[in-house]
Amino acid sequence: MSAAEPHAHSSDRPASVRRRIRSSMAVRGVPLTGERTLIMGILNVTPDSFSDGGRFDTLDAALEHAAELTAQGADLIDIGGESTRPGAERVPVAEEQRRVLPLVRELARGGIAVSVDTMNAATALAAAHAGAAVINDVSGGLADPDMTRVAIETGLPFVVMHWRGHSAEMAAKASYTDVVSDVRRELEYRVAELIVRGVDPAKIIVDPGIGFSKNAEHNWALLGHYGELAALGLPVLVAASRKGFLAPLVAEGAAPDARDAPSAVLAAIAASQGAWAVRVHNVAETRAALDVADAWRRGARS
Repeated sequence: MSAAEPHAHSSDRPASVRRRIRSSMAVRGVPLTGERTLIMGILNVTPDSFSDGGRFDTLDAALEHAAELTAQGADLIDIGGESTRPGAERVPVAEEQRRVLPLVRELARGGIAVSVDTMNAATALAAAHAGAAVINDVSGGLADPDMTRVAIETGLPFVVMHWRGHSAEMAAKASYTDVVSDVRRELEYRVAELIVRGVDPAKIIVDPGIGFSKNAEHNWALLGHYGELAALGLPVLVAASRKGFLAPLVAEGAAPDARDAPSAVLAAIAASQGAWAVRVHNVAETRAALDVADAWRRGARS
């Protein structure tokens, strides 16, 4: 068995896990347009993520959690094998693939739509071959120059986040003349470069990069001026769940999961603004918040 596939074959998985995967309601195709904001459930298979590091770093635990998130209403599962928390160190590509590829393969076999959260082109390509439906690159293709080629070759939806540097250095790069204008311009330039190189513009999704090279004031300004990002004319992913700028909204010293309530409210507001998707840890609470927002909109149309 290869280093990238250290886990047992799917036939060795507990029957209860396999049944939950098969019965989870999900679709391989991921729409990039539509009236409903999608929910991207976070599944970190890393030992050092800021919120849930180490909880799902075995295949069985990860499969169980993916099935649970899907049953709660996640439209796709975002799998990451390398932490991007502030100050995190890079992970060897072989180790990242060892963590994510068996999981991508198992979930795709069960009909669950998967996005792969990676900055490495080799991992993105291998995940696409394993059945991933979306490439979610927090560097927008800047960390690995081969990522553009992979986006073109696979034709998968490609999330392009605003990015200025790796986790170990990004705090030092949180300097802007006007954060909303600067982020929009930098995203616009990056998207234009990708299109010129051959990436299908119909497959590009943008992400303002909440928390990446940004302080709390920057984050709130970007969210408060969501319309400036939407004006790019591309689907927008909002990924703010449990991030540090929400900490002042809960009890001092509380664990990251105490930020789920403000995260869900933020997701509902993003949905009301037309966000393509929200990336969250607590799918059940987010699903309830988005259902309220949907009911409100239906009431306004009646």
